Amino acid sequence: MSVEIFKYLMTAIFVIITFYFSYIGMKKTKCLKSFAIGNGDMSPYIIGITMASSIASTATFVINPGFVYTHGLSALAHYAIAGGLGVITAFLLLTNGFRKHGVSSGALTLPSWIQGRYGHRSLSTFFAITNLLSITFVVLILVGCSIIFKSMFPISQNMALTLILLFVFAYVLMGGTYAHAYTNTFQSILMLGISICLFVGGLKYFDGGFFTSLESVSQNFAKFINPESSLYYDFFSVFLSSFIVTFALMLQPHIITKVLYIKSDKDVKKFLLSTFLTYICFNLVLFVGLYAQLSGVEVIRQDATMAQYLLFEYSSPIGKYFVSFVFLALFAAGLSTLDGILVALSSMVANDIFIPFKKNLTSEQSLSLSRYVLVAIGLISFAIAWSPPKLVGLFAQKGVYGLAAATFGPIVLGILSKKTYYSVTSMFVISVVPASIHFYLNIWGGVLNPSVSAAYGIICSIGLIVLFKAKVFLNNSTNLQEQKS
Repeated sequence: MSVEIFKYLMTAIFVIITFYFSYIGMKKTKCLKSFAIGNGDMSPYIIGITMASSIASTATFVINPGFVYTHGLSALAHYAIAGGLGVITAFLLLTNGFRKHGVSSGALTLPSWIQGRYGHRSLSTFFAITNLLSITFVVLILVGCSIIFKSMFPISQNMALTLILLFVFAYVLMGGTYAHAYTNTFQSILMLGISICLFVGGLKYFDGGFFTSLESVSQNFAKFINPESSLYYDFFSVFLSSFIVTFALMLQPHIITKVLYIKSDKDVKKFLLSTFLTYICFNLVLFVGLYAQLSGVEVIRQDATMAQYLLFEYSSPIGKYFVSFVFLALFAAGLSTLDGILVALSSMVANDIFIPFKKNLTSEQSLSLSRYVLVAIGLISFAIAWSPPKLVGLFAQKGVYGLAAATFGPIVLGILSKKTYYSVTSMFVISVVPASIHFYLNIWGGVLNPSVSAAYGIICSIGLIVLFKAKVFLNNSTNLQEQKS
C-alpha cells in the first residue's frame, strides 16, 4: 500500500469513528442541559481524559514546540514545568468547591455558575460576553490544524481550513458534550501514543548528555532562564507568570465546567488522577522543539516547527507511514480542544445571553438555539483564521490570557468564600481592572510575553480579592459591635 493511499485510508477511518461516536452522543442529547454538561452518566476516567486533552490541544502539540525550538530550555520549563504545576494546583484546590456550588445551583455554564453564586443576572451576561475572547483560541486551533492538514494532503491551507471547519462543526452540532467527550477519548488514545513515541524517538539527540547537547546550540539555549530570549528572560517570565496564568486558565469555561459532568463526589479522585497522568504524558511532545533544534532541521516558520521536524526526521519510506499517523494524531489534538470550546461557547451564548431575554422557550428550541449560535461562532472564527496573524500562538494568548485575568477573581472568590456579600460593582472591578492591565501592558506597555502581562493582572486581582474580603470582614465586625451595644 502506497503512503498516499495509507493517508487517505487512515483519515477516512478517523472520520468514520468520529462520526460514529458523535451519533452515539446525538442519541443522548435531547435538551440544552445534555448538550452543555451531559446527564451525569459518563465515567470519571473518560471525563479526566477529556479534560487533559482539552487543556493540551493544538497549542501543546503544534504551536508550543515552536517556542521551545526558538527559546530552548526556558520555554520548555515555562510550558511543561511551571504550567504543569499550575494545572495540578488549580484542580486540587478548586475542583470540589466549584462542583459543589455548581451542582447546588444547577449551573450549565460558567456564567450561570456566576449567577448562582452571586445572584446577579447582569454579572452572568457580562461573563458570557467576556468569554467570547475564547474565539482567539479557536482561531489558533483552526490555523494549527490547517497547517497539519496541508502537510498531509496536496491542498492549500485555506482549503484545509474550510474542510476542518465543516468536519468539526458537523459532529459537534450532532452530539454536543457527548460527542466532545466520546471523540476526545478516542483522540486522546492517538495523542498519548504519539507523545510517547516522539519523546522516545528523539532521545538519541541527548547521547552526549542533556545539558551538553543543548549547549551545542548555545549556552543560553541550555539555561532555564534565557537572557537572550524576548519572552523567557527571568524567573518571573519563565516560572511564576506561567504558574499563575495556567492556574487561571483552568477556570476557562470549556475546562472548569467539566467537573460538572462528574456524577458523585467519590468519582472526583478518579477524575483528577486520569487528568494528571494524561496531561503529563501529553507534555512530553514539547521535547520535539529541542529535538528539532538539535537535528539541524531549518524551520522557516516557528508555528510549523512540528510539521517540518516530522518531515525531516522520518523521511525514510517506512518513516513516511509513521508521519502520516502522527499528523492524524496532531489533527486529533486540535479537535480535542476545539470541540470543547465550541460546546462551551454556544451553550453560554444561548443559555446566558439569548434565553434570559426570550423566555418560555421549549427544551428543543433552546437546543436549536445553541446550534445556531455554534454556526455563527464558526463563521467568525473562520473569517479571522483565513488570514491569521504572523504568530498565531501569541495572538491566541493575548485573548485567552485576558479572559483568564478577567475571570480569575470572581470565580476564586466564589469558590473560596462561604458566603458572597459582594456587589455587582465590586465584581466588575475585580474583573475589568486585571484584564485591562493585561491588555495595556501587552499591546502598548512593551511586555511581549502575554503570560507576563496577564500575571500582573492576576496579581492585581488577588490584591483586590484581599481588599474586598477585608472590607467585608470590617463591615461584619462593625455590625456585630453595633448589635452588642
